[in-house]
Amino acid sequence: MDFFNSILNWVVPPASFVILAFSWPTLCFINACEWLYSSFYSENMEDKVVIITGASSGIGEQIAYEYAKRRANLVLVARREQRLRVVGQNARDMGAKHVTVIAADVVKEEDCRRFVNDTINFYGRLDHLVNTASLGHTFYLEEVTDTSVFPLLLDINFWGNVYPTYVALPYIHQSNGRIVVNASVETWLPLPRMSLYAAAKAALVNFYETLRFEVKDDVGITIATHGWIGSEVTGGKFMLEEGAEMQWKEEREVHVTGGPIEDYARLIVAGACRGDAYVKYPSWYDIFLLFRVFTPNVLNWTLRFLLATHGSRRASLVGTGRPLLEYTGRPLLEMSPSPKKLLASPTHYSQLSPLQQPKWE
Repeated sequence: MDFFNSILNWVVPPASFVILAFSWPTLCFINACEWLYSSFYSENMEDKVVIITGASSGIGEQIAYEYAKRRANLVLVARREQRLRVVGQNARDMGAKHVTVIAADVVKEEDCRRFVNDTINFYGRLDHLVNTASLGHTFYLEEVTDTSVFPLLLDINFWGNVYPTYVALPYIHQSNGRIVVNASVETWLPLPRMSLYAAAKAALVNFYETLRFEVKDDVGITIATHGWIGSEVTGGKFMLEEGAEMQWKEEREVHVTGGPIEDYARLIVAGACRGDAYVKYPSWYDIFLLFRVFTPNVLNWTLRFLLATHGSRRASLVGTGRPLLEYTGRPLLEMSPSPKKLLASPTHYSQLSPLQQPKWE
């Protein structure tokens, strides 16, 4: 067997390149025809029911507006009810047939069951589930002094997507609907100071890739990956819930208008309605996949050279009790001035303010 594998190691890669080189024009033609066909026969979302988690701002908010323009019925889910009401009114003004606002925490299974059951009880169906919950960071692992932030990151980035999917899947089966996932290029192009974020996103993508095979053609899955969206932080702000001991900024909590966020949201909704398996923004990031597979050392050297131009390592303030004042192109964690230790359980932070009943508007 070892001898057989040794032969394949030498034969398969070059043979694959030759086959790909000859078939590339044909594959491009077929993909173009499929794209034109799916664009012409794109799913009509009028009167369809769409749940969007993390819809209070950022990517989730913009996705809500894109579905509203297609006259869908929207169920907007996030922790901040007041902000959801504003987004809901904007969505109605843009053409949404009906908007429901539900304050809930996506990392708690019981909350996910509540907003999915409320949706089914009111509308009688569910066509699209859009998961945009995400929480990032910018710290070096060896500099962390309080590891209680670790389960928070993994819970929101992974379980905050899995729980809504698990609860909603039977109803999406019934409607032959679609699940839309907000991932990131860090799933296969990891960058420093984002180790846990990249790991959680990679786990998330592999979860949905596996689920795609399990549900076959009964449920569509669209995995959206974005690169560096600078506008996420240009208008961003930190949020502190009443009584909380930690501040955090999430992709779904960042309030921005214009630029890449809107473009990304538009691509996601258009791709989901076409039935695309993947949406990538921008798509040129894919070229790094070839480097990672065939010349990983070249990719590592290039990234190290580019990242070295940003200066020497700066100490993370996670767990020190001091505020983190700077941020780059990704959401990050910030500790409050309180000297108290962070809550170890990742589900406690949403209990600091009571969840409200769904608002049917």
